[in-house]
Amino acid sequence: MRIGVNARFLLPDRIDGFGRYSEEVIRRLVEMHPEDEFVLFFDRPYDPRFVFGKNVTPVVLGPPARHPILFLVWFEWSIRRALKKYKVDVFFSPDGYLSLSSKIPQIGVIHDINFEHYPNDLPFTARHYLRTFFQRFARKAAHVVTVSEYSRQDIIHTYGISPEKVSAFWNSASEDFRPLDVNAQISIRQKYTEGKPYFLFVGTIHPRKNLARLIEAFCAFKQETKSDDQLVIVGVPLWDNFGFTSPPKEIESQIHFTGQLSQVELAQVMAAAKLFVYVPYFEGFGIPLVEAMKCGTPILSGDKTALPEVGGDAVVYCDPFDTKSIVARMVELHNDQSTLDALGAKGLERSKLFSWDNTAREIYTIIKVASRG
Repeated sequence: MRIGVNARFLLPDRIDGFGRYSEEVIRRLVEMHPEDEFVLFFDRPYDPRFVFGKNVTPVVLGPPARHPILFLVWFEWSIRRALKKYKVDVFFSPDGYLSLSSKIPQIGVIHDINFEHYPNDLPFTARHYLRTFFQRFARKAAHVVTVSEYSRQDIIHTYGISPEKVSAFWNSASEDFRPLDVNAQISIRQKYTEGKPYFLFVGTIHPRKNLARLIEAFCAFKQETKSDDQLVIVGVPLWDNFGFTSPPKEIESQIHFTGQLSQVELAQVMAAAKLFVYVPYFEGFGIPLVEAMKCGTPILSGDKTALPEVGGDAVVYCDPFDTKSIVARMVELHNDQSTLDALGAKGLERSKLFSWDNTAREIYTIIKVASRG
């Protein structure tokens, strides 16, 4: 079988959620199935580390697809022609974008459809493209894969798709995420917060990640507790609309923006955190929750969309739309070391439920069925 793959998010200098998913799943598909050929389509020069095996043919197709107009050109012209040229049996797209004009069977991974519910969180051109085309992608696909039962039901009901056509397989996290010993934690805290304990947020800086309320809640927490705890924010902006304003001057020095970190460094920062605080108001899954669990880091999470499905009983929840709710949970956990320890232990145990190997195996089964027409 010859499998074409949309690999445009495999970028060496910026692996975000789509990129991480693409790398973990594609690598496993290649390694598990040496009998198959994989044609990886990139939209710019690729890093050799993404050529995961001898059964991979990397192909660069222009133009770089990073704007709605260029999406159309890349998928409806470049990809359509390449699928035919390389005699691809089935096309797998980890970011959900498909070629509407190709007759090749296609499988799209639609992680979530937040843009249908919160369109104003995106710039006009992006939201117009997504709301125009993703319903068409879902209907075009031979099968739709998503990452949680929440997203599965959302796609089925919002787009009117047959339930038999949509499957949900959970994400996981890299094996780089694991607990650190006390000395290593001290070293990481010294590097980022001059040795002070810190709450941590990890994610793309985007309005739906709810950083405005998180920062407001952290400021209120500091005023109420007078603690030394800091806030570390790991991530880069997705759009120009950050979704928050600068914190008060007296708190500003205690909030640290790291920008993008390597996966190894991110794992260390996660494992050294006092509390992982993740309060988006919309998530199709929430990979950082699993990363925190694998590190044994206690979690305070929002209680909306897919997050309770992922966190189960290993997480303390709050209402992400209510700043007072976030503050109250922060204060409760602040000096309750026994609860923090219990959450860390529960997280380590629950993290065993998430496996990229299982996800790749399930996706391959769907690819195989789709290739038969």
